[in-house]
Amino acid sequence: MRSELELKQDMVEVGRRIWLRGYVAANDGNISVRIGPDEFLCTPTGVSKGFMTPEMIIKVNGVGKLLSGSLKPSSEIKMHLRVYRERPDVKAVVHAHPPICAAFAVAGIPLNKKFLPEVIITLGEIPLAEYATPSTDEVPESIAGIIKDHDAVLLANHGALTLGGDVFSAYYKLETMEHFATVSLAVRQLGGERELPPERVAQLMEVRNKLGLKGTHPGCKISREENGPGR
Repeated sequence: MRSELELKQDMVEVGRRIWLRGYVAANDGNISVRIGPDEFLCTPTGVSKGFMTPEMIIKVNGVGKLLSGSLKPSSEIKMHLRVYRERPDVKAVVHAHPPICAAFAVAGIPLNKKFLPEVIITLGEIPLAEYATPSTDEVPESIAGIIKDHDAVLLANHGALTLGGDVFSAYYKLETMEHFATVSLAVRQLGGERELPPERVAQLMEVRNKLGLKGTHPGCKISREENGPGR
C-alpha cells in the first residue's frame, strides 16, 4: 500500500505530464485520489499542474471540507466527489482540457464510433455529458448517470474526465481518449470512419467483460444485463 506522500508524488507527476502534453493551460485541470472512506487528496486551486510540489496537495473530506494543507481545494472537487459516491471502485479522477477532446466536446460530438479495437477494449463508448456551468452543482449532476458505466467522459463545452483504480490508470485513459479524438478528427478529414461490424465489436466487448471493465458500446450485441454486474 502506497503512503500518502507517495500518492502525492504520483499526483504531482501526473500533473506534470498533463501540462507537458498540453492537456491543460495555465492553472486548468484537477486531480484527486481516494485515500479512505471519507478522505481524498486533491490538487489546489490556482496552481499550474506543471509546477506542483507534494506539499501543495491538500486533503478534503467527502463534502469538500479542507482537512489538511494551506491551499484551497479546486472548485471542481464537487465533480470528483460525485464520482467517488457513484463509483466505490474508483480510486482516482483526472479532469483536463485536451485540445482535440475539448473540440469534440464543444462541437457536441461524442466519441462513440467503433473503429479502434484498443479503444473499444480499454474505454468502450465515450459519451458526452450535457453542458453544465463549471464550478457549480450542475457539473456533478451532469455526470451522475453517465459515470456509473463509463470511465471516460466528454464534458460539453468544457473538457474531459477519466476515472481509474489509481492516478496513473486515470491518466492513461486520458491519453487514450485524446489519441482517439485525434485519430477521429483525422479520419473525418479523410472522408469518414470505416466502423467495425457489430459482431467484431461484440468480440471486443467480450474481452472487456473478461477484464471486468465497465461500460457498453453502440452496436454491441452484449449487454450489461446479459453478462451480469461484472461489466
